[in-house]
Amino acid sequence: MTCELMERSRPGIINPIFTCQPAGAQFVSIGITDCTGIVHGGQGCVMFVRLLFSQHFKESFELASSSVHEDGAVFGACTRVEQAVDVLLMRYPHVKVVPIISTCSTEVIGDDIDGVVTKLNTGLLKEKYADREVHLIPIHTPSFVGSMVTGYDIAMRDIIMHFAQKTEPSNKLNLFTGWVNPGDVTALKHLLKEMDVEATVLFEIESFDSPLMPEGNHVSHGSTTIEDLRGAADAVGTLALNRYEGGKAAAYLSQEFDIPTIIGPTPIGIRNTDTFLANVRKLTGKPIPQSLVRERGVAIDALTDLTHMFFADKRVAIYGNPDLTIGLTEFCIDLEMKPMVVLLGDDNTNYAKDPRIKALQEHVDWDMEIVTNADFWELEDRIKNKGLKLDLILGHSKGRFISIDYGIPMFRVGFPTYDRAGMYRHPVVGYAGAVWLAEQMANVLFTDMEYKKNKEWILNMW
Repeated sequence: MTCELMERSRPGIINPIFTCQPAGAQFVSIGITDCTGIVHGGQGCVMFVRLLFSQHFKESFELASSSVHEDGAVFGACTRVEQAVDVLLMRYPHVKVVPIISTCSTEVIGDDIDGVVTKLNTGLLKEKYADREVHLIPIHTPSFVGSMVTGYDIAMRDIIMHFAQKTEPSNKLNLFTGWVNPGDVTALKHLLKEMDVEATVLFEIESFDSPLMPEGNHVSHGSTTIEDLRGAADAVGTLALNRYEGGKAAAYLSQEFDIPTIIGPTPIGIRNTDTFLANVRKLTGKPIPQSLVRERGVAIDALTDLTHMFFADKRVAIYGNPDLTIGLTEFCIDLEMKPMVVLLGDDNTNYAKDPRIKALQEHVDWDMEIVTNADFWELEDRIKNKGLKLDLILGHSKGRFISIDYGIPMFRVGFPTYDRAGMYRHPVVGYAGAVWLAEQMANVLFTDMEYKKNKEWILNMW
């Protein structure tokens, strides 16, 4: 009985789990107020990513493209960046932050976006936009390296490096949420409010759940301001919830400004939420109030109603962003479930050093596989050809056809989720998230029991 960490050995990808690095950088950019990123590449590098965001959040977002064509791909396309910046600033007078996000094509042809930024800072911005505050930030995210997860991590680091400045110490805590949903941000703010902790949520996306107001609005923006980014260097501490989505930025602030920093774990489930609150207390000195002790008790009561009777020994497959996936795996184990296969969609070499994965390898007492650089065929092949039996799949909407084709119940979690309504509104973090996750997983299993007439009578007696 082992938990084995392995990399996909088969060449080629069949139905990828992740998209590429520029997508992660674009997600970071839309979390900043008065910011529009320019993706230096073909228009598809923006169009399809923007479509994913809109499908997931059911909102509209603004992103720009340098729109590289054949001549640029052959002779270089730096002039397209210069033109794109000029057009963007002319058209949107409010824009102050412009990340310039490279792609596979422009990295291969060797376009020097750092040099273009220097040229624009000393030329166009001084000559034409001298009365405006404009920050051009080169972000290198070639699509043939890493994934949307590493793109998010790199973009966060580069933007923090651009803005963070040490001035006067503040009592605020930096909170890096990583790639989460608006409902998660709301839940995290609630926990911090209960602890009376003042925090700056960096790259804050709670407003992606936008209201429809009488005055009209058609575009969603994040809430992180330039002042928030500058003030990150003055914080009392940094708490990064995800190792792979914000870990680089947190490490930079720690090394450059000597800010106390704790990275992870993602507060999914009871034990990780307990650790989150303990980490907040460690960084701020604020006690954990009785109100959160009660919330914890309510969550444990809800989980106790489900765990042994319905979850015990249920065989689960989990895929998605690494911090989310590892957190879900730990939560399922706490619920007496058996994760059988965990799929991570890129080849990050740090996975082998991750203490959470090492703990799984040491303590899991059934045959479990963690596959890196995985695609959906890794899951389908095990079900179709290798006899893998599953009771539940946890993951985003891109894996829905495996659930449909093989009749395995699935609970949607992660990004992108577009085939179920309102999932972005509900948290998976904190005690509230633990209750939501467990009850929704249970409801999916109950529905499957009824449709398959598999001991559905139990539900009459529960």
